[in-house]
Amino acid sequence: MMKQKGREEEVELAKERCKGVIDRIERLGVSQSCRRTLLRLALSDLNFLTRSSSTSSLNIGHLEAIVHILQQPFITGVSRVCKPISSPLHHLDIVCTLNTNPVWIIVSDRNPTYISWDSSPKKKTKGLKFRLQQLLTLARSSTTLKPSSIILFFSNGLHCNTFIREKLREEFGASEIELDFSVFDFDYYFSDDSDGEWVNVNVLGRSYRGACVLEIKVVGGGDDDDDDDISVLSAVKGSTTVASVVPKLSELAADTFCSLISGLKIFPSQLKTKLEMRGLLAEGDLVNFDTTALIALVSGISNGCTQKLLATPESELRQRFKGNYTFVIGQVMSEIQNPIHVELGSIISGKLGIICESVHSEFKQLVLMCGGPNEKFRADQLLKHLT
Repeated sequence: MMKQKGREEEVELAKERCKGVIDRIERLGVSQSCRRTLLRLALSDLNFLTRSSSTSSLNIGHLEAIVHILQQPFITGVSRVCKPISSPLHHLDIVCTLNTNPVWIIVSDRNPTYISWDSSPKKKTKGLKFRLQQLLTLARSSTTLKPSSIILFFSNGLHCNTFIREKLREEFGASEIELDFSVFDFDYYFSDDSDGEWVNVNVLGRSYRGACVLEIKVVGGGDDDDDDDISVLSAVKGSTTVASVVPKLSELAADTFCSLISGLKIFPSQLKTKLEMRGLLAEGDLVNFDTTALIALVSGISNGCTQKLLATPESELRQRFKGNYTFVIGQVMSEIQNPIHVELGSIISGKLGIICESVHSEFKQLVLMCGGPNEKFRADQLLKHLT
């Protein structure tokens, strides 16, 4: 009986929180589109509470934190709230201007103890690291909504998860920023005959005193083809700015990559029967490429950018590659000692290159998200020579 009463009180409190958020959303100085999105989410939670005796599936805390941020005077130019950008995989809570700078804001209302860093295939969850890698890649390639920073707002702080804070600092260069956030949520309204005085001030039971706000600078970009070509495709992270001019194949004819793919046997287009295809495949002159091999073939590291990387100051490389710095330098040294195009050239020459559908899909997605313009061009040419 006591447990039942406790659950009922919890549900009623959650309903009041939903109603409070709805009231504040109505007064936000944002576009009608943004307001409709927020209201839809709040009403969805409220409707859920009217049908259920549980609060376990609610997002009201997350929504409260978003509305709290939108109420701050230094947040302006809000163009998008609680919507994916580019694809459903890339969800942003707020796209706006913070102190005149365009930013993307990610809000977490989770207990910091349960924030995971790495992805977990067993739990089918993507860790914070993976999500930030994808968002940074997207941010650097974005043209219309390109941010100067990605802001992380942890409404419950990170005081009991210093591991996450340190990883954000080490791998993404995240730094804490001081913003004059109000500590409490205020629910207020004006009366027509009050001459602008506050008639009623209701302080909601939500404090953000322990909130943690971190900033990750979105670095990278520019129109230099060479810089784009040493994007972090080798580390599946890095610059993805698309240069205005992509070199034609004739301009690359002298390099080892063109020599490599020109040595591959092309699947005859005139084959018409399954028997003819089986006969060709039975000859045994096949090379089955996996995703790692394909990336290695088109990566800037394998295509003449090793010396430029080694000539770049270490501090700049660490800023660009974050936690992948050691791995990338290792790849550079390996390429200098054993150039992959030379090693594979004699192995695949005269043979038919094949890939499965899953490798084809994964490779195209990685190149699209993480490749520089020259890497994308080489990937396109390579796929034309594979079956």
